[in-house]
Amino acid sequence: MVCVTVKPGVECFFMKKSGCQYNGGSCHQIVEQCEGCQRAKEFPTGKYCINFPDPASKWRVGICNMATHVKATTEKKVEKINPLKASKRGSH
Repeated sequence: MVCVTVKPGVECFFMKKSGCQYNGGSCHQIVEQCEGCQRAKEFPTGKYCINFPDPASKWRVGICNMATHVKATTEKKVEKINPLKASKRGSH
């Protein structure tokens, strides 16, 4: 259903006919780590994430998996190969 409490016009999974069913009855505002994300939108009641009702919980463990402004860092581990073994593998 479409939210009518804090994010009017946004489709929300927690919105029911009786009102917002999320913990506390409404979504929570974004945290400072969310600044610059494309999913953080300005509404008349404040800045809210359009994907999650509680953005702080997404940042507690690490980087939010839906953050558009943060690039995930991946390190490739380069394994050293013994040249003698590599030459034997190539000859087969």
